[in-house]
Amino acid sequence: MTQGTPLHFVTLLGSLRKASFNGIVARTLPDLAPEGITIAPLGCISAFPHYNQDVQDAGFPEPVLAMAEQIRAADGVIVVTPEYNYSVPGVLKNALDWLSRVTPQPFAGKPLAIQTASPGAIGGARAQYHLRQSLVFLNAYVLNRPEVMIGQATGKFDTDRLELTDQKTRDFLVTQITALAELARTVKKPPQG
Repeated sequence: MTQGTPLHFVTLLGSLRKASFNGIVARTLPDLAPEGITIAPLGCISAFPHYNQDVQDAGFPEPVLAMAEQIRAADGVIVVTPEYNYSVPGVLKNALDWLSRVTPQPFAGKPLAIQTASPGAIGGARAQYHLRQSLVFLNAYVLNRPEVMIGQATGKFDTDRLELTDQKTRDFLVTQITALAELARTVKKPPQG
């Protein structure tokens, strides 16, 4: 993929566990990036304190400001998250709550893709739908299709080697990255007129 200027995407990981399927997906994405696209991880959201207006009033924590700046500088964001109790993990929601309060808001107008992996059959679909509700408020440009919901993930990963081994899943991730690149290039086009 050589059309247009190079693009840089960042990954926001909603899991803290080292051997998480979603962590493995996020760490795999840089290797799957088509030509002309780079993908890098954001910092770990475990460094964010629980959101508290009093803490914000005393000054935004440095990890929040640093991540907001990385998101603003990126051409797009890929959120990779597990599903907890039919929704997103609390640590991811907390990160979004912090980042939503930074000015200028880093997700506004930002192309964004969502990826989930789960041992269950529907691959984290409920988490994606809850996440999309928050992203509407943040005014992100969420990629509608293709949706990446990696179901029955246990057979698609080698958790000892921390690798995504299923080739069809790897290929499908490339398809979504390519679609996100098309969205990002569309969003970046100057207005005609």
